[in-house]
Amino acid sequence: MMQRMKVGIIGTGGIALACAAWISQRHHDVSVWSPRGGGAEALRTTPLTSSGVLQASVKVHVVDSPGELARDADVLLIAVPVNWHKTVMDALIPHLRAGQLVIVSSMGSLSALYLYESALEHGIAIAVASFGTTVLTARRHDATHVKVMTRRTSLGVSCLPRSSQNAALATCEALFGSGFTMDENALATALTNINPVAHGPLALFNWTRIERGENWPQYHFMTPRVAAVIEQLDNERRAVANAFGLQVRTIEKHFAQSFNTESEQLADIAAELHHMRGGPPGPTDTQTRFLSEDVPYGLVFTLALSHVAQIPTPATEATAAMAGLITGEDFTAINNLVFPLRLPAESVSGLLARVNASR
Repeated sequence: MMQRMKVGIIGTGGIALACAAWISQRHHDVSVWSPRGGGAEALRTTPLTSSGVLQASVKVHVVDSPGELARDADVLLIAVPVNWHKTVMDALIPHLRAGQLVIVSSMGSLSALYLYESALEHGIAIAVASFGTTVLTARRHDATHVKVMTRRTSLGVSCLPRSSQNAALATCEALFGSGFTMDENALATALTNINPVAHGPLALFNWTRIERGENWPQYHFMTPRVAAVIEQLDNERRAVANAFGLQVRTIEKHFAQSFNTESEQLADIAAELHHMRGGPPGPTDTQTRFLSEDVPYGLVFTLALSHVAQIPTPATEATAAMAGLITGEDFTAINNLVFPLRLPAESVSGLLARVNASR
């Protein structure tokens, strides 16, 4: 059994707090840092409580800076939206030390590769593990209470460099328990995330509900035609993965592994989930991450890879364009990782060599 570890968590949203509670219950010491400032203040004096599949009350430590968090941590867990990844990573890098493990939950737009290569440029050889989605699903009720809704039964993890993957896998199991498998590489992990292909159409085709602030259960409104569009996006995601020699699971397989669904067709899976769970509710804020995060760091990233691999992705391109049209945002410009990762000038073989780095 792995010894007690000091774990530093970046973020104070639902996933970050759920991870803090879960890891603390497994007898590790947890510290949290809020990169936006102030998000963790209540936890200085009040225990973190969780409900749902984890009934717990734990004490977590609060730190004021990335330097303080990294200095004492054996493991760091980044649990902020992908549009904050580069900012948080840039803040962490000067304080990391050789051999330290950073887990990215969940990774998008190859942010794990950005962190790994940027640390090397600073002369720091770290290991970066990443998940394509979160281990837990959760909702934050307030600053000290989180509801943990699901612990996924199976989850892939990748690691840079590949030579550290066994140690990274063992650490993930020590923090969260069993159920982890090794993804082929970080690119495979990035392309396993089905949120962009599901969330983009869900938000666009239910946009008036979002604007009106209606209460709408997501899976009930994943109607057969909406599901058909999602399936087109999913086919393009997997075609891009295939162009890089990667096999990634279908969206239907994702739901089966995450929620034990039995139906085969996506529309039927949505109906099954609505019957089982009744929710979760769809977004009611026009700034929803379904578009603000999943389009630039999901669909736009897939488009960047499709250009590298010269694979047509018309449904993905149309969905990203419509998201920009309805929000008035240039989502291509919002992604702050595609150009730092030099993807527009990259080749298939060149990118594969980078994500398969052995040390």
